[in-house]
Amino acid sequence: MPLASTRRTGLVDQVISQLRAQIDSGEWGVGDRIPTESELSEQLEVGRNTVREAVRALAHAGLLEIRQGAGTFVRASSELGGALRRRLERSRLRENLEVRRALELEAARLAALRHSEDDLAGIDHAMALREDAWSQRDMGAFIEADFAFHRSVVNATHNSLLIELYDDIAQVVYESIAHTAYGQPADDTGIDHSGLAEAIRTGDPDRALSEAACYLDELLTLAGD
Repeated sequence: MPLASTRRTGLVDQVISQLRAQIDSGEWGVGDRIPTESELSEQLEVGRNTVREAVRALAHAGLLEIRQGAGTFVRASSELGGALRRRLERSRLRENLEVRRALELEAARLAALRHSEDDLAGIDHAMALREDAWSQRDMGAFIEADFAFHRSVVNATHNSLLIELYDDIAQVVYESIAHTAYGQPADDTGIDHSGLAEAIRTGDPDRALSEAACYLDELLTLAGD
């Protein structure tokens, strides 16, 4: 929506609200690159300086991340999420895994109770990619697929707040997956998630909870103190 008719006083706040609305609506998801400064200036019909101030304000709030030479990316879906991400980034791996454990245990239980056929298809697809990448020892592809699997399980909860919180710690989850994946011996069989996938498929929340606890406790053991 053009903002040129808005008085200069408070114009930056108007642009901030507009950009925040794009994030709140999900049009720009966590990790997405937003339009360039010049593109936003044209879309909103405001000066580039105004856009620049608004983007910097949202970056300071933790919603956006400005990467020199790469663009500006959505860092979190809310100010709370941005603060949480900053706090997690200052935490030790074990502390991050403990937070991840709390969310993923409940996600596993709810996914077993609430999943749809589309959710199961997403979980199965991620599982197939994960297993194929591991068999080829393609760690980059494995990390992407493993993250996609866990994200698919969280999505299957159909709990919007849980999904949003998981989005907010996504980078920490991704980094913890990378840390443990690259730290495992070449001949290791890897952490098996087939039991969790089956528990969700059969609608068994107790087993899903147990399977999730098993792999997360194993990750905590690997992380050490």
